[in-house]
Amino acid sequence: MSISAFGEWLYATSVSTELREVTWIIPNIQTFHILAIAVVIGSALVTELRFAGVLATDRPAADVLRRYLPWMKVALIVLLLTGLILVVAEPARTLGNTIFWTKMALVAGASLVTLKARKSILQNDGVTEGENPPEASKALGWLMILIWCAIIFCGRFIAYT
Repeated sequence: MSISAFGEWLYATSVSTELREVTWIIPNIQTFHILAIAVVIGSALVTELRFAGVLATDRPAADVLRRYLPWMKVALIVLLLTGLILVVAEPARTLGNTIFWTKMALVAGASLVTLKARKSILQNDGVTEGENPPEASKALGWLMILIWCAIIFCGRFIAYT
């Protein structure tokens, strides 16, 4: 079954139809989706700017990560659930859209880097107070900020492609 055929089948389901026809569902789901985006991006921005050596340099990187990582994890789950509902409601808008799949790949990559690659910092207690992070960590921090910005742009451009 092709993506297009799957999208057409999904669009015709009673769940998809109900999501589209009940006028308050999609705006409310989008609201939670956008709030979760704000939490993920805010958490990512603070932690990555710490690794880049720009923000909260008086705090150990591990402390900053411990403070914001739980928020990011919960918000990513909310994004997954609300995003799934939005896809079910309007599958043709997303499933056949290259920008959507680009966004999904970027989110998966950024999430894996944030949740897994930074794990060593938590295990080793990371960079200590007053100590600058290694250059590789700074570069990764800036790269991650760019990737999270690209994710935002992709999300906005889904509607226009």
